Amino acid sequence: MSNQRRKTAFLCLLAIASVFAMGSAHAQELIIKVTMVKSTKGEVGCALFNNATGFPDASAAMSAQRQAPSTDSVVCRFTDIKPGAYAVAVSHDLNGNRRTDTNFLGIPTEDWGVSNNVRPNLRAPTFDEARFEVGATGVTTLEIKLGR
Repeated sequence: MSNQRRKTAFLCLLAIASVFAMGSAHAQELIIKVTMVKSTKGEVGCALFNNATGFPDASAAMSAQRQAPSTDSVVCRFTDIKPGAYAVAVSHDLNGNRRTDTNFLGIPTEDWGVSNNVRPNLRAPTFDEARFEVGATGVTTLEIKLGR
């Protein structure tokens, strides 16, 4: 292979690599560390929202995942997150029905939490209260404490 062809091939590979590097600068990772998990029973669900519609009901989330708790904390990872405003709702589903159980007054009987660890009295937290920003670079890490 001639020197000119090698240079051309190298420049093409360099251009392709820079396109991939630019694309990854806009796809971030969000790490949610759920703490104060009181039991290894059931599943801990993390629901990610990019708007207020349906928050904090996991069925309305843009993305959700479930983890079996093995210690006093659980880690949920969301990848390919675009920069912007988000909120996270977390619930420890002890009985496996994939929802946060409530009593006859609508008060949760299973542990829950949201981003910013907002815990309003006698109502569900709002998206705006739990809202946080994912930047254009780096990894965003949050701790959400479970409770009732």
